[in-house]
Amino acid sequence: MRRYKFTISGNKYSVEIKSFEENIAEVEVNGTSYLVELGRELKTPQTPKLVRYTPPTPPKAPVLNTPGLSIIKAPLPGTIIALNVHPGMQIKLDQPVLVLEAMKMENNVFAEKIGTVKTVRVAVGDTVMQGDILIEIE
Repeated sequence: MRRYKFTISGNKYSVEIKSFEENIAEVEVNGTSYLVELGRELKTPQTPKLVRYTPPTPPKAPVLNTPGLSIIKAPLPGTIIALNVHPGMQIKLDQPVLVLEAMKMENNVFAEKIGTVKTVRVAVGDTVMQGDILIEIE
């Protein structure tokens, strides 16, 4: 009927299925005949796939170069671990301006306005509280 060749742990096997009726198969392995009773097919349970749903967020209206001072405040208490801007630097909307470590996680803080950095009130290593002023943009 069918012939197969297997190598298991370095041992070679020549397998021939001679006949198959209902759940009994006559099988020859390396010249030795065997009658094999087959059980029902085992079905492996399928693991459900997790599909995350993210509700759509309304598009953010772009903040253009509006006059006036804009202040970036600390969203939560933590430690400043990186500064990506300096006074006088031109920045874009949603540009990462600093990295704040809070609860052992790094959180990027982004610019909410297009403009020029007026002052940076923190330095790398500073500990800040929620609501502290970090950067002023004009």
